[in-house]
Amino acid sequence: MAEYAAQDICLAFSGGVDSSLLLKAAVQAAKVTNKQVYAVTFDSRLHPSCDLEIAGRVAAELGGIHHVITVDELEQEEIRSNPVDRCYLCKRHLFGTLKAFAQERGIRRILDGTNEDDLHVYRPGIRALRELGITSPLADLHITKAQVKALAAAYGISVASRPSTPCMATRIPYNTRIDYDVLRRISEGEAYLRTLVSGNVRLRLHGDIARIEVDRGAMEQLLALGEQAAGRLKELG
Repeated sequence: MAEYAAQDICLAFSGGVDSSLLLKAAVQAAKVTNKQVYAVTFDSRLHPSCDLEIAGRVAAELGGIHHVITVDELEQEEIRSNPVDRCYLCKRHLFGTLKAFAQERGIRRILDGTNEDDLHVYRPGIRALRELGITSPLADLHITKAQVKALAAAYGISVASRPSTPCMATRIPYNTRIDYDVLRRISEGEAYLRTLVSGNVRLRLHGDIARIEVDRGAMEQLLALGEQAAGRLKELG
């Protein structure tokens, strides 16, 4: 990280464990070089509002200069249509915006929290990062998700055990159009389900079917409340 901190740094910051570990390392390195570290969070239609709140809190804890950029990916028809390379289109849009933010401040180094594990699954957004010249230190150093969590815990980072919060569009099958009402109903459904069970909660739509995903340890609890949960989800449409 020391080589990056020879100049000001701009970090795509979600408040998740990957970007938080990077922010910790970047801020520590920048203290030596007397440079600034901008932790930039997207206020996005496709991410839960709690992400924004958590990102602000963690950025303050770790000492980054927090900045929020408001974006609406669904302004673009090609993203609303939800093709199989939707993640590529979204990342190109988001990081293009971030790159403009950095250039306005004379910042040439932009970091993101892609880790080694991300390179071995379907992540079309990584192509957009490469095209835009974004640096992914965790992936470059072959640091896995398990190692990220262990390092974050060792550093005492408050979100070390925070579950991943994937983009809301991942709840909808490819080539199924995304609209604001569907996203609202999914978000409200997940928020309700979190009042019933702890841990990871995903609500995925498949036509007229809603599929609930929870951690294995929460299955028994959810099944006991299954009728109640199903009733609320039907109310949401």
